[in-house]
Amino acid sequence: MGARILDGATARFMPRGLNAVIGPSGCGKTTLVKAILGILPSEGAVTYAGEPVTESSELQGKLAFAPQFSIAHERLSVGEALRYALDLCVRDRAAKAERLEEILRRIGLETHHRKRVADLSGGQLRRLGLGLELVGDPQCMVCDEVTSGLDPRSEDQILAMLQGLRDEREKTFICIIHNLAKLEDFDWITVVYEGAVVFQGELEAMNAYFGIPDALHLYDKLSECPIQHWRELWADGAVSATRHELVSAVAPPPPPSALAQTCTLLQRRALLFKRDRGYWLLTLGITIGFPLLVTIFAWDGIPQLRGLALNSVTGFMEQMQDNLRYRIDAMEAASLVTGLILFQVILLTLMGSNNGAREIAGERPLYEKERFAGLNPVAYASSKLIFTSLIALIQGLWMMLFVKYICEFPGDSFWQVFVLVLTCVSMTAICLGFSAIFNSADKASLLSVYLIGFQLPLSGIVLALPDVLVWVCRPFINAYWGWGGYFSSMLDTRLYDAYRLESNEWIPSPGLAVAVLLAHALVGAVMVFWGCQQKRWN
Repeated sequence: MGARILDGATARFMPRGLNAVIGPSGCGKTTLVKAILGILPSEGAVTYAGEPVTESSELQGKLAFAPQFSIAHERLSVGEALRYALDLCVRDRAAKAERLEEILRRIGLETHHRKRVADLSGGQLRRLGLGLELVGDPQCMVCDEVTSGLDPRSEDQILAMLQGLRDEREKTFICIIHNLAKLEDFDWITVVYEGAVVFQGELEAMNAYFGIPDALHLYDKLSECPIQHWRELWADGAVSATRHELVSAVAPPPPPSALAQTCTLLQRRALLFKRDRGYWLLTLGITIGFPLLVTIFAWDGIPQLRGLALNSVTGFMEQMQDNLRYRIDAMEAASLVTGLILFQVILLTLMGSNNGAREIAGERPLYEKERFAGLNPVAYASSKLIFTSLIALIQGLWMMLFVKYICEFPGDSFWQVFVLVLTCVSMTAICLGFSAIFNSADKASLLSVYLIGFQLPLSGIVLALPDVLVWVCRPFINAYWGWGGYFSSMLDTRLYDAYRLESNEWIPSPGLAVAVLLAHALVGAVMVFWGCQQKRWN
């Protein structure tokens, strides 16, 4: 069980005003606002305009959360980041262009709308972060240290922007700040100390309450007495504190449909893929390079493969028994083919790991922020499955065509395409599921690597497994079904007959292998949808 950070904290905030939340580092400020928003688990009741704030409450569009650092894809421009955010949150097409211009003007980034997010200064990033939350036109925005670490000029600009939104749009802001000298810009102040709210009120009332000449002396004053003293003092005085009537919550317009959000996410992902030169070069490299590896290892055995890549003829088994040299050559060729098929399959599982392992975990904070703003988890999970599966489909198809027609592998091309494509797609889905379950991209990648590493020994193709483990492990081993389905597609060839001279092990039919690989892909998809439903902010 984690440590209790807040204990008995009670707070009310001023509507249509700037609310400051202050306190020494580690006192629970961020925990307080995240608990209020339901981002962190907590006990107690939270209401907004008389409406309970719960995990299932319909408050998207009414509340927004701007984290300490702007969360946006670095390869997008400012205008693109805001436009995609609008597409995910706003259904009215006519209002989007007008709102985009208004947001750019309010955050002061009109002249920087073509600049990449990665090239923005610290102050510009904070303004973009606020702009991304304004796309849904929320009534209340919670800002986590929105001015921390900025130079005085940037800090003043952001505070002036918040004041303008308060005055012109009657919005409510709850801001965690560190600069006590800026408290005069705020309407209402909440002091948090050692996990408890020990004061709420205006600046002058705060100075009088603590008996200090100005806010800069607050923390020294707090340290003079134990927390129990401040708790009891505030419990006695809180009853007489000024009360404010909450504004009524106006129902926001419904967000775009899950299908529309899925299309927007796919468009954004395609653009990011195009601009991420390192990633698409790696993907292209392994897509082209791995089939080349297979053909390189097969090169010396291609003449043998061509000699045996014929349909069976009557008396073939008798012919092989009478011709020892031919029999030995056939078994060597069959051994080469089975090894090359397994090599193809293992390389496709590696491609699948590269496709999915970091895809969700690597951008989890962005997803959580967008989900809080109204992104449908089903749309997000669907977009990731579609994008990665398309890459896997291309990789599996290219592997099959290149290797088959260079090495002249015999067998039914229809089943071979299905088996190799599904081998890559199913492993992609499983690794994408790991990425959805873990909030660390490194953990998801490491687990995916371990899974690939165990494919070869646990398949039982190269190393014999104890009988008791064979059918305990094999149903879960992607590589076995990929290998078995591909090899059994050669049933009516001499290579298959030659392999049967040495082994009578059961080999699944192509149809059964495809069915099992589809089941693996379905399990991966379930993991993705389940993982995307879970809250994983940190």
